[in-house]
Amino acid sequence: MISTKDNYFMQVALNMARRSLGRVAPNPAVGCILVKGSMIIARGNTADGGRPHAETIALKAAGENAKGSTAYVSLEPCAHHGQTPPCVESLIKAKVKRVVIACKDPDPRVSGKGIEMLEDAGILVDVGLLEDKAAEINKGFFKKVTKSRPYITLKLACTLDGKIAVASGESQWITGELARRHVHMVRSMHDAIMVGSGTVDKDDPMLDTRLPGLKHKSVRVVLDSNLSTPLSSKLVQSAKDTPVLILYSAGDPQPYHDLGVEAAQIDTKNLEAVTSLLAERGITRLLVEGGRTVHSSFLKNRLCDELLIYRAPTLLGDDAIGMSDTLDIQKLAARFDFRLKNMRPLEQDMLEIYTLKG
Repeated sequence: MISTKDNYFMQVALNMARRSLGRVAPNPAVGCILVKGSMIIARGNTADGGRPHAETIALKAAGENAKGSTAYVSLEPCAHHGQTPPCVESLIKAKVKRVVIACKDPDPRVSGKGIEMLEDAGILVDVGLLEDKAAEINKGFFKKVTKSRPYITLKLACTLDGKIAVASGESQWITGELARRHVHMVRSMHDAIMVGSGTVDKDDPMLDTRLPGLKHKSVRVVLDSNLSTPLSSKLVQSAKDTPVLILYSAGDPQPYHDLGVEAAQIDTKNLEAVTSLLAERGITRLLVEGGRTVHSSFLKNRLCDELLIYRAPTLLGDDAIGMSDTLDIQKLAARFDFRLKNMRPLEQDMLEIYTLKG
């Protein structure tokens, strides 16, 4: 029987899970709390790199006090032997009384098996509490398991009339300081950040996360068909400190390897193969930052789960550069339709969050 108290404690577990976003690939971001009566006796979230798991951390913190407790877990505990023993076995061994699970794990090695093992051990199990919120947190992991690609978010900054730069190409800065800080927060929740080689050549970005008190290193990915990324670029020069992956079709990768860059040869125009490769490398959440040719290519292939638009209250006019390259749409039926998911002001700017229909 689910109670108001259960809702509160599961929300705490979900908040714990969110702390791990962008830090635990290829594993899911999971939160776990152990409760006795109305008191939280231990809590845990998946550690950086994906191990230890949230349940392991919480159980270790509780020690013998875990016996008779209720465990609130944002995702079904793992039931398979990997590099660590199954979390289900740890919960059973700790003699918890009840396990409340937000949602099942779609991984076929786990799905339903963890729940079955808990019930077979005589533990009370409730499944589905705040399921939608839990699935939202691990949408990247779920997409990787079910579609063999990461959850893909396209991000751009534009004006009220949909322009991303003036005719000369100048684009820094269209949006204000708060919007730019928000982008860094978004980066911190993704496993990888992608740009095209044109963006590297034009803007020489770092693509890192710069927020006070937050240390985070996403994999920085460059789509570079002919290996034209300058060896002197900030990305290449910082590769030994923060990972850089260049995906290329032709060229000599050795000079990049010598500077600590990982380079993988692939047909860069085949974005399904590109995203599949990233999933194979454990990437579950991909943030595509540009430029507009890359954005348009992802849209043409309908490889867009979410679109973030940071819109500044300004106009640049007809001669300015638009937010998308040619999409080759000849009929209205072929248009790209989005659903508005959320919007929020960021000082003078507006963040609009859309999901692609169909």
